[in-house]
Amino acid sequence: MKINCDMGESFGLWTLGDDTAVMPALDMANIACGMHASDPSVMMQTVALAKEHDVMIGAHPGYDDLQGFGRRDIAMSSVDLASLFIYQLGALQGICQSQNTKLSYVKPHGALYNMMMKDDAILETLLSALQRYDVTLPLVIMAVPDHARYQALADKFGITLWFEAFVDRTYDEEGRLVPRSVPNSSHHTNEAIQRQADQLIDQGCVTTLTGKKITIHADTLCIHGDGPFSVPTAVYLHKKLQKKAQ
Repeated sequence: MKINCDMGESFGLWTLGDDTAVMPALDMANIACGMHASDPSVMMQTVALAKEHDVMIGAHPGYDDLQGFGRRDIAMSSVDLASLFIYQLGALQGICQSQNTKLSYVKPHGALYNMMMKDDAILETLLSALQRYDVTLPLVIMAVPDHARYQALADKFGITLWFEAFVDRTYDEEGRLVPRSVPNSSHHTNEAIQRQADQLIDQGCVTTLTGKKITIHADTLCIHGDGPFSVPTAVYLHKKLQKKAQ
């Protein structure tokens, strides 16, 4: 099981997250591509940091929504969405090439991520675009109880899926993330985050807000780099997974 984190989300003089402290504990860095966050200089710096620590680089494309941090739904045609998606992959890939490294996977951000999990048409638009851009790049999506249905959709396009679970967000009865507009959608203590991480790693399940246990088959665990507990969470997961692998 690998650790991934949303990163490179600073913009100009505005700094978000402590990428320098988090990066050494990661396996995968989901790097913002300039639409919901980041800018060319931040992208360049974050790619260099990932390369320095031998961390896999993933594109983290979102809706064109700097003001809303990519967390607002934006209605787009399939053609326009595919174009926006490919544009962001190409931007990050170009920066990777300039530093003699490469893009290894794709994980959509925020509202785009949530919409692809709710709307098969949006997911198929992204799968088709990824097939045309580079069919070898895996797509990271949420590990949900009905994951086989998503795998079947991806198989139509020849795309590999990596399923992720979240250690710092809470789950609802359907095994999906509680919306951020709902109270207690995120864990607010190190203890709660570590407890959920332990459960995911050791038992392969998660406890919902209502106390129900749901089985989760995850390939990777996500940390939100803009969260206040990102550094201790990354360090904790790194040590725990290293010990488990021994």
